[in-house]
Amino acid sequence: MHEETHAVTRIGWLRAAILGANDGIVSTASLIAGVAAAGASEASILITGSAGLVAGAMSMAAGEYVSVSSQGDAEKADVELEKRHLAADPAFELEELTQIYQARGLDRALAEKVAAQLTAHDALDTHLRDELGMTEMMAARPVQAAAASAASFSVGAALPLATVLVDRGDSLPFTVAAASLVFLAILGALGAWAGNAPMLRPVVRVTFWGALAMAATIAIGSLLGTTVG
Repeated sequence: MHEETHAVTRIGWLRAAILGANDGIVSTASLIAGVAAAGASEASILITGSAGLVAGAMSMAAGEYVSVSSQGDAEKADVELEKRHLAADPAFELEELTQIYQARGLDRALAEKVAAQLTAHDALDTHLRDELGMTEMMAARPVQAAAASAASFSVGAALPLATVLVDRGDSLPFTVAAASLVFLAILGALGAWAGNAPMLRPVVRVTFWGALAMAATIAIGSLLGTTVG
């Protein structure tokens, strides 16, 4: 027997982790580049970057937990609704399954047989899966999503923050931007690898939007630095 490992089995935490790491790199690098371009001191830049790391990680964790919990609440509501439907009108629910299987390519007789056997085995699970597309591997996991997002944001934010210790001169905005583009490219490649997808498009996508965000903050920082100065 051969074993298959599909990316969909890890899509829940992978999505949160990639989002967190990407946001950590882009937002922290943009903060650092912006305040550095405005002429802030090294201490101010480090404080800004560190505060951005902590606040961002907590915000990502809270946001993921709340949003995925909302998904979980909706799933629970659908489960209860389907239970009531099965109890109130099992014949209608059986016909509904039969039509679903017919739409997928089975003839009427075979669709009726499959629907009847699956209903006898586990009617609720069958309807959740085949009618609503709800499966165990795709179920909402708020704590997992929050932890993955916060941890990956912290790691992502730490990378551009560490650049401040390498370059302390006027070129810092461009150094942190260039380094962060490299970090983003690596992140895009890792995300593609983890998702069993081609690498070029994710790498281009993540670096393009990261470059756009950092260019905007460098421009604003330079403008405000000149105006205030």
